[in-house]
Amino acid sequence: MNRQVQERYDTLSRAFHWGMAFLIGWQLLKFFDRIDDGEHWVGQTLVPWHISIGVLLLVLVAIRIFWAVKQKDDRPAPDPVMGAAVKAGHFLLYAGMALMPITGLLYMVGGGHGVSAFGIELIAEGEEISWMASLGGLHSPIAWGLLILVVGHVGMALYHHFIRKDGVLQRMA
Repeated sequence: MNRQVQERYDTLSRAFHWGMAFLIGWQLLKFFDRIDDGEHWVGQTLVPWHISIGVLLLVLVAIRIFWAVKQKDDRPAPDPVMGAAVKAGHFLLYAGMALMPITGLLYMVGGGHGVSAFGIELIAEGEEISWMASLGGLHSPIAWGLLILVVGHVGMALYHHFIRKDGVLQRMA
């Protein structure tokens, strides 16, 4: 492994990180849909893309996990003191990123709604499937968990940048 790789993540990893961060942030705006039944600009302009972006994120998270496994030996070295916590936190972030679209699909299909993304029907409407709808019911609690993880992730990045001044944030910038 060369020194540049040790100091920074590769371009594709950074593109995945920031692109998915933007899309996940957009998805989390769905929380505002609960205010006044979505009768405001967030609910009317951004939330209608929720399912399409969720399907896109499912594809991206699968590719990102594949890429992360392929690149695991070329990643910057973890903090020796916090290594286990960092690995656990990143595992939970990846799990949340994967489980969100999966439970969303289960909720939609289980409710008999079908799934369309970007105007393309992926799964036709059909009969309700109770076990799918039941598992899909975990979508909202997992969203809250993912929100907490994202806030923690951002908080730790800022802690490393402003308090420890150890250059961790620059690895992904």
